[in-house]
This record gives sequence, C-alpha cells and structure tokens, in this order.
Amino acid sequence: MTSVDAKINDLPVRGDHRVVANLVPQGARVLDIGSSDGTLLMLLAKECGVDGRGIELSQDGVNKCVARGLSVIQGDADTDLADYPDKSFDVVVMSQTLQATRDPKGVMDELLRIGHQVIISIPNFAHWRNRLQLLFRGRMPVTKYLPYEWYDTPNIHFCSLRDFVELCKELDATVEKAVALSGRGNEIPVAAPWWVWNIIAEQAVFQLRRP
Repeated sequence: MTSVDAKINDLPVRGDHRVVANLVPQGARVLDIGSSDGTLLMLLAKECGVDGRGIELSQDGVNKCVARGLSVIQGDADTDLADYPDKSFDVVVMSQTLQATRDPKGVMDELLRIGHQVIISIPNFAHWRNRLQLLFRGRMPVTKYLPYEWYDTPNIHFCSLRDFVELCKELDATVEKAVALSGRGNEIPVAAPWWVWNIIAEQAVFQLRRP
C-alpha cells in the first residue's frame, strides 16, 4: 500500500467524488476548484494517476491539502481564474462549490475556457424533501447536502438541476453526461426526463464541454 492509499483510506469519500473519479481520464492534468481538505484530489491521484492542482479559499483547507502533499494554493474562484490560460487543463473540477460563489455564471464561463472538459457537482434545491419543508414548515430547508441555517450558510445561490441545465445552454456548454445521485451518494438507476430527476435527486454530477 502506498502512502496515498493509506491517506485516502483514512478519509470518507463522497458519492459525487466517486462519480467524478469515474469521469476523469487516466493521467489527466486536473485543476480542482474548491479543494477543501484535498479528499477529491487524493482520490484522483490514487485512481486516475492525475497531475493535480487545486485552489481553495480557506487557509485552513490549504494547510490540510499541503500537509497531505497536494499542490493546492489559496485562491478565489470569483477573481483568480482569469489568470489561467485558455485550455490549460484537461479537466477542471468543481464539486459542491458553485453555489457558494458570488458569480456562478461568470465562474462557469471561466471553467469552460480553462478546461477541455469541466465536471461540476451541485446539490439540488428542488428535491422533494426541500419542497415539502418549504410547503409545510414554511422555512428554508436543512438537509444532508444543505446542512446550514439560512443565516450561516456559505451557499449564496441555490439552484435546481433544471436551472443548471438552462445555464449550460446560455453558456453554449454541452452536457456530455449527467449522473443523478440520492442522498446517500448512490447513482439513481433511472433513465428519466429532467423534471423527474429534478424531484428525486438530491445532487447531480455534470460532465461539460464547450466547442
């Protein structure tokens, strides 16, 4: 067992991270936006042999990544992506972070410029449990993937899966693959139109490309 194997075995791996790892080509040059504690980059290094780089807003997250031997710098997706050349990475990944940016549309536009391929995972605000909490409790939903109260959430922009697909169309981004996930991070094995996934999926992973 390598040191990377040992480290990743000590960390919980989210379901959307597993899906991302299945979409990233072997040996790809990857930029991970919002690296958090480095779990995803470590998984990609172990399973895909990637040349990984990361950007993380919090200094605490950067420290954890660096302590694990990862090449992660402190940066803000809203302001710092403009410094990267066009198509400088094979894959750009953003997992459960887009909704925390100030300008999601502008950030996505930059991701599509920087990467030959973009992989994004997002929570689905239109999940049926969220709808019921709003309907019957009259309060902002609190769930596993939206665990914060309205007054302390880092999530600035909530969106549904259908909202995200419409944004992809506005940005001329092709959805090459989309995977709907349950609350436990398991793939929902149902071939269904978007309005169905928009109700039953708690999160989803999208693989995008722009000509």
